[in-house]
This record gives sequence, structure tokens and C-alpha cells, in this order.
Amino acid sequence: MNTQNIIGYSFLPATGKSFKAVNPSTNGQLDGDFAVATVADADAAMQLAAKAFETYRHTDAKTKAAFLRSIAEGITALGDELLNRCSAESGLPIPRLTGERGRTTGQLNMYANLLEEGSWVEAVIDTAIPDRTPLPRIDIRKMMVPIGPAVVFGASNFPMAFSVAGGDTVSALAAGCPVVVKAHPAHPGASALVAEVIMQAAKKHNLPEGVFSHLFDDGYAVGEALVKHPQTKIVTFTGSLKGGMALVKMARERDEPIPVFAEMGSINPVVLLPQALQNRAEELAKTYAESITISAGQFCTNPGLLLAVKSEGLDRFKEALAQGIANVGSATMLTAGICNNYQKLATERLGDEAVTVIRKSDKLNTENVNQALAAVSEISAADFLADEKFKEEVFGPFSILVVADDIAQLEQVLDSLQGQLTATIMAEKEELALYGEVINKLSFRAGRVILNGPPTGVEVGNAIQHGGPFPATSDSRFTSVGTGAIKRFVRPLAWQNWDNALLPDALKEGNPLGIWRLFNNEWTK
Repeated sequence: MNTQNIIGYSFLPATGKSFKAVNPSTNGQLDGDFAVATVADADAAMQLAAKAFETYRHTDAKTKAAFLRSIAEGITALGDELLNRCSAESGLPIPRLTGERGRTTGQLNMYANLLEEGSWVEAVIDTAIPDRTPLPRIDIRKMMVPIGPAVVFGASNFPMAFSVAGGDTVSALAAGCPVVVKAHPAHPGASALVAEVIMQAAKKHNLPEGVFSHLFDDGYAVGEALVKHPQTKIVTFTGSLKGGMALVKMARERDEPIPVFAEMGSINPVVLLPQALQNRAEELAKTYAESITISAGQFCTNPGLLLAVKSEGLDRFKEALAQGIANVGSATMLTAGICNNYQKLATERLGDEAVTVIRKSDKLNTENVNQALAAVSEISAADFLADEKFKEEVFGPFSILVVADDIAQLEQVLDSLQGQLTATIMAEKEELALYGEVINKLSFRAGRVILNGPPTGVEVGNAIQHGGPFPATSDSRFTSVGTGAIKRFVRPLAWQNWDNALLPDALKEGNPLGIWRLFNNEWTK
């Protein structure tokens, strides 16, 4: 494991400040002194990325696909070294991380497939009609092209799938954008291992130096320098609302404003409809006790808000949910700071006079530190509507049940909610037709509406939407998961009246790439 910063194909000699990774289960320091990058390093990385973009944006799909597959192979080849380091730095268990590694390599191969197929460029061709009246039509052809160098901020809660070789990086590289990663300080060792894999893969495929760089920082100076750098054309971020909006503000205040795709906060409301509660209260309680507490509640899709109308079924649900939470032991949170914030917010919520505690687990693991105890609570719809703080995310194994007097009051609660990544309805088939307005209100506020399943778990594919109205994300039109995430890194470019030989292959006569194209308003291949 090399603990130096990477710019292009060079490891920078460590000359200044460094920091160590911390095991959140023990607060003990781990091996490795990670060199803190400087603002000058950030400048060098972005300048090299801009130079690389001149070539990389023209790199053929076959080469880019092979590059991504080599990264996936390299990550797999790291074996237990990567899994053990991730676990030591995050407190996450090996089985969970094994699945995450599969997701990470899977999405690299998924994007390789996308590139090899090729239709993602969205080629549109309107050929000339010289004898059209009253005016002739000229030849116009359009496709998606890469925007430019991207800055990717690693996330804390997914040390592989949303980190150095995660969805943001792979979709940017697939689009043809060089990437500079600002590693998350909570898992620098895992980041270093994967960063070297990417560097070696780029070398193997003779890609221009600067197509990838990787910088460490234990503060904010390097991140700020990267966002403000004139060569940076796009930024991605997963984290808190405060952090995301700080980056959005920086980007907007530049001489050349640039897009920041920030995934920030979501409480992922779950509506429990009456008949579903009546018929399967205990089953629903088991499902949600598990969903609320998985990975110490540190999923962005954690169901932090449950909603229902008073009923006998709801009473049985609460009783079973309390038992389910009581059976869950404490779990290590990602960092001491995250744990402290969870303890603070959970204590404030549970101590509010408007809140009733349904159950808080008392199964504390005293052998480890930074332990989160799961808790669920209850509040009336009227009290929920009266206090905005209950609509804010508590990042951790926590959920609050809002109890309405009737469906009209429940709809008032839905009207008061901000944008969400997900919204869920637990219902019997026959009652769905009775609650169309509930469905409409949820679909207006979320990027993904789920029927009869927990929101935790995100299928990585073509149809997934992982994004939602503000403040869930800074731009609800895009997804950060799945093949659609590539659209964040491209823009449309039209070619008007060009000779065929000078056009990109995707737009040439005869369709030499064999991709799907909208040709004179008809899809052809």
C-alpha cells in the first residue's frame, strides 16, 4: 500500500503533513502515514487532467471498456487485503464489504458493456431536405460528448462502491472525462489500494497521463482548490446537506459556474396503509426493524420516517417493531464524528416532549467504541407538522413513526415533506386504488417509489434512479447509480452541414458502429 498522492503516473514524495487512518471500533491508529496534498498538488492534478482530456475524449469505446475491465480485475486481485483494510477503516463487516466489492466490479463491467454496445451517445440525425418549402432543411447531426475533467469526492459509507473506483469515477471515465479523486479521510488505505489499481490500468492501456489522479487531505483546503480550479468542469459528492451545499455555492461563484451533482440527505418516507397493517403487521415490523438497522443505519436510503393512520393493526406493528429493535445489538459507526452526531441527534429527538419512545435497544457492545444503539419513536402528525426538525435526517439506526388521525392528515404530512431519494408504500393490492392521491404525493417528492419492499438496497442497472428533488440531491434530473449516471458527464453537440468523412463515427452515413440512432425520426441500427 503506497500512502503517497498520485498525480498522473507519479507518486508524489511525501514532504509535509501526514495523517493516519483510525479504526472506528477501537479508535486505534492503523498502519500508514498518508501524505496530505497541497493546493499546488491540486493545481498540478487539474492541469494534467485538462491536458489528458485533449486526447482521452477521443479514445475509442473498445479501449475505454478494456480499461474499465482491467480496473475490475485489479480490484478483485487485491483479495482479502482490500476487504480487511476496508473493514478496519470503516467498522463494516466483511460479508457486507464482500458484496460491495462485487457491486463495484460489477458496475465497472456494466459500463464496459455500455461502451461496447455504444448507443449511449444518443446519436440523432436529421438529413438535409434541399427541396423543402418554404425553406430547405440543412443536415444536422447530434450526439453526447464528454464535458471535461471531473472532481470526485469519495463517500464515507461505501469505501468501494462510492469511493475511488465507485459509480462517479467509472461513469466519468466511461464518458471520456479524466478524474481527480479527493479521497475520503475515513478510509485512506482502501482508497490508496484502489487508486494504484486504476493508475496501473491506465498505464496498461496507454492512456494519456492525467486521466486519473488521487489526492489525500484531512481537511477542506484541497477539496476547495479542486472545485474552484478553472480546469474543473464537473464535481460529484455524496455526504451531508451542509457539505454538499458548500460545494454548490463554491461552484456557482466561480467565473465559470459548473455543475455539482451532490447527493445530500433523505429520510425516505414509508407509508403503511391500513389493510396492509391489518393483514401483516408483524411481517412488516420484522422487515423494517431489519431495514432501519442494517449497516448501523448508514445507508442513504435508510427508512427514517414511517407514516400510518391510527388502527389496531398499527398497534400490533408497533409492538412487533419494538421487539425487533430490542433484539438488535449495537453496531460500529463509520467514524467517531458520525457516531457523536448520531448520539446527539437521537438523544434530542427521543427527549422531545412530543415524542414517545417505542423502543431503544440496550444491547451495547462494550468491547468496541463508537457504538450506535437502534431506536424507534412515535409522534403525532400534528406535532410532526409543528416542528421542522423532525423532517431532518438522523444518520444512523433511527426512525420515527408519524401517526395520523385519518388519511387526510397523513396527506398533510406528505405535503410538508421535502425531496427524497425514495418513498415507499406498503399496501394490499386491493387498497392501492383507494389511495391514488397518496401515491401522487409520494411520486412528486421522490426519485424512486417502491411498492411493498424496504428502500434499503439499490439495484445497479439501466432503469435505476438514485436521485431525487432537493435536498435529496442538487439536481433531480440525474442518477448517481446505474448506466444513466453517465449523463452527468456529457453534453449534446450538434454538427451542421459537415462532410461525412469529417463526422464522428457515431454520426456517419452507413452507421459504422452499428448503434441505435434516431435517423430522420425513426430508430434504426
